[in-house]
Amino acid sequence: MKNTDKVITGEFDVIREDGQRGNNGVTVVVPLYNYQEVICETLDSVLAQSFKPLSLIVIDDCSTDNSLDTTQAWFRAKANKFAWAALLKHRRNCGLSTSRNTGFATAPTNLVFALDADNHLYPQAIELCAAGLAHSDAAFAYPILEVFGAKRGLMGTEVWSKERLKRGNYIDAMALIRKAHWQQVGGYFVVGYPQGYEDFDLWCKFAEQGWHGLRIPQILGRYRVKKISMMRETTENIDTVISRTMRRHPWLRLDSIP
Repeated sequence: MKNTDKVITGEFDVIREDGQRGNNGVTVVVPLYNYQEVICETLDSVLAQSFKPLSLIVIDDCSTDNSLDTTQAWFRAKANKFAWAALLKHRRNCGLSTSRNTGFATAPTNLVFALDADNHLYPQAIELCAAGLAHSDAAFAYPILEVFGAKRGLMGTEVWSKERLKRGNYIDAMALIRKAHWQQVGGYFVVGYPQGYEDFDLWCKFAEQGWHGLRIPQILGRYRVKKISMMRETTENIDTVISRTMRRHPWLRLDSIP
């Protein structure tokens, strides 16, 4: 089965734009919703990247805290250090999947890095992911991540395997993705789907196209685990989510949350 979703994005306003749009390099896309306390740390880790030229898009999804003002202040101080940087604001709250799609659709480059607002990149993360894709036909590249917060450990240690993916997700959204591949499968799935599953669904759609991911065998980022995960916060019936996912991807063999 090959899903043919339509890319769904949100209507937005441009709050601030710095630099000149260009199709060279990589764009980092950061969805933002109520992360005022950590967003500057995340954006500082993007600014510290060794890779150039680098563009940045932050999409505020109608945060109810001070996230937008905090990010505006950061942009005023540092956004001019990017080739191009844009701070966008959705006109209504749309959710994580739509926010990522808005960012990807707006990105001017062929390579886009997905980064959540509470995670961090190590300085060579994008450089090494881009170097890996330059010598591969993979649809995306993903690094090994250090897990911090409520849990400790590593994730993303396993190489790409559709057979492994059958049993659940083991690859975080934090990855460098070819925009054309994202576009071809309809981006992150939005309709009737809970937050926290959109990256797994994307990898499944890639697998159904016969595409693969490239694991970069270095620890290149930090993944924050909260006491209560997004999936368990936003999903009332886990069995319903699993059933819905397996209807979209009948080759899966899920018995728990990936």
